[in-house]
Amino acid sequence: MPLYEHVFIARQDLSNTQAEGLVEHFTAVLTDNGGKVVESEYWGVKTMAYKINKNRKGHYAFLKSDAPSAAVQEMERLMRLHDDVMRVLTIKVDAHGEGPSVQMQKRDERSDRDDRGGFGGGERRERPAFGGGDRPDRGGDRGGFGGDRGADRGADRGADRGPRR
Repeated sequence: MPLYEHVFIARQDLSNTQAEGLVEHFTAVLTDNGGKVVESEYWGVKTMAYKINKNRKGHYAFLKSDAPSAAVQEMERLMRLHDDVMRVLTIKVDAHGEGPSVQMQKRDERSDRDDRGGFGGGERRERPAFGGGDRPDRGGDRGGFGGDRGADRGADRGADRGPRR
């Protein structure tokens, strides 16, 4: 059977036990339709990047399943109909990762971001000076601040009174 990973966000005004009850409910839906849940994690209440249905926070839950596609479709259908579930994401994976998800790992156990080219003490690329000329598509000095750019604008504007562009 195919392997899936599911993440869903429930409303923030639910209690922790109600949110964990949703995880159990959707686990039962999968098992009733011929699948099985390999692992489930309740990530807790987290702040979202933007409001969803006037909510700033939500209860996050993560499921790893081994189920036929019909069981996954039924679970997603019921999640989308449920009033307490705000968002659902299901991804088909080749293999489930070992151990806890990244969200459940302690900050100390997480790998440093250097290996992904992000933050950290990696090499820093030298940036060109303001208005630098190392890009051939932008012709050299672009004026910068305090140049004479636009100094003569409007000098003879009152003379012809033509249409402004």
